[in-house]
Amino acid sequence: MSKVYFMGIDTGTNSSKGVLIDSECDIIATHVTEHAMTNPKPNYFEHDADKDWWGDFCTISHALIAKSGIDPKDIKALGASALGADCLPVDENCNPLRKAILYGVDARATDEIAQLTEMYGEEQIKKWYGRPLCSSDVMPKILWIKNKEAEVYAKAHKFLTGSSFITAKLTGEYVVDRFLGLASFNPLYDQKTWQPVPELCAPICRPDQLANVKEAMDVAGYITAKAAIETGLAEGTPVITGTDDSGAEAISVGVVEPGKMMVQFGSSIYMILGTKELVNDDRLWREQFIVPGLCDISAGTNAAGSLTKWYRDTLFVDALADEKAGGQDAYETMMEGVEDIPVGSDGLITLPYFAGERTPINDPDAKGVLFGLTLAHTRKHLYRSALEAVGYSINQQIKIMESHDNVDINQIFAVGGGVKNTTWMQIVADIIGKTINTPAVTVGASFGDALMAALGVHYDGFDSFSSLTKFIKPGKKYVPNMENHEKYKEFQEIYGRLYEATKDLAHNL
Repeated sequence: MSKVYFMGIDTGTNSSKGVLIDSECDIIATHVTEHAMTNPKPNYFEHDADKDWWGDFCTISHALIAKSGIDPKDIKALGASALGADCLPVDENCNPLRKAILYGVDARATDEIAQLTEMYGEEQIKKWYGRPLCSSDVMPKILWIKNKEAEVYAKAHKFLTGSSFITAKLTGEYVVDRFLGLASFNPLYDQKTWQPVPELCAPICRPDQLANVKEAMDVAGYITAKAAIETGLAEGTPVITGTDDSGAEAISVGVVEPGKMMVQFGSSIYMILGTKELVNDDRLWREQFIVPGLCDISAGTNAAGSLTKWYRDTLFVDALADEKAGGQDAYETMMEGVEDIPVGSDGLITLPYFAGERTPINDPDAKGVLFGLTLAHTRKHLYRSALEAVGYSINQQIKIMESHDNVDINQIFAVGGGVKNTTWMQIVADIIGKTINTPAVTVGASFGDALMAALGVHYDGFDSFSSLTKFIKPGKKYVPNMENHEKYKEFQEIYGRLYEATKDLAHNL
């Protein structure tokens, strides 16, 4: 009897990653491609969906098949995730009509947020979302296209997010998972029937321009003949609905019950904590999570890996040049000596709002700040301060979550590219004063996609989300140094006050 396999492919902000696993969830092959996020104007962030999303997907699927040497017919199901939630208008043939408007990092629709808030009223908005409208919501992005690009809007057959686009290219079916659909497209879908609400859609788009809502692990369709040629996959292979990258990554580390938390260290930070019920807080987000019956409270920053990349490209150009000449990885060079700098970077605090900020301040016009600079500071101090700033932001949001009744955090898993930086992980553990776990399997969201694909076709042993936890192997733990934690408290307090103290000046800029 031939072995069976499951494939997962995830599209992120700066790269796409794929994995092929067997029925024991052992990794058979992985592949990574890179792409670029464009920033044509302040607060505008975009991807070329055909090139960056579909092109990467096809490259990775071919590579996984070639590396593994398996027969594509032995791949029993496929799952795809993508950064979310984005806004991509497509025509009847699923051809993009413009570049994709990205998730909450793109804050172009501020006028539309104001327009919708005035239209519905702040109280109604809070009833729907549990918070004010923000840049992470898709409804204002669709309205922005309607207001600013009427020709594109008139041609739009569907308004899709990243995972919906990839699944449509694979199967010809337009679907969005419940987690993304009912939260990010809120209130355009009825929360109980999952159907578009005509009267609420009317000012935004036609109901038929929205995708059909399914569960993330539901089979959405099957690989078409055209997609089989482009991807190398077998025609007829089941494809699940899929979800966003952060949700899939949370599944990959076992966020399947209350108290489990994921902190995703990617280009930005994304945090998902399983909760027993919906928690309303103006500063954060909440949703019905991918796992049926589980809620979550989540948070997202705009800068983490993108901040370290800015430091590499701007202040450590010599390290980057050495890497390109065949030397040590630039990020490793940047970390040399950082451990020797004291807690608090000798009195230097960074506000990491280099691209505005999402939670907890929800201010696209926020600015980065280096506070406390002296002639004694070096670029190593600046870099450590940036790493600490991300820790301060994570801690700030954890404290907000824990301030609510019935919200507990009993296990934290860190995932994403940032976990390779062991010093950074220890800094964050010291700041938050909690143990940080990392998984043994670090391929991230694509691993979660493959797990859900096996669950979606009910393969033997994959009968519930809880059953997936037996396949998740723990890796390294970072136990906080409580002496450092006490020292960090003073810097955390200053960090918390710094934004309010500079906000008006930042807006004046």
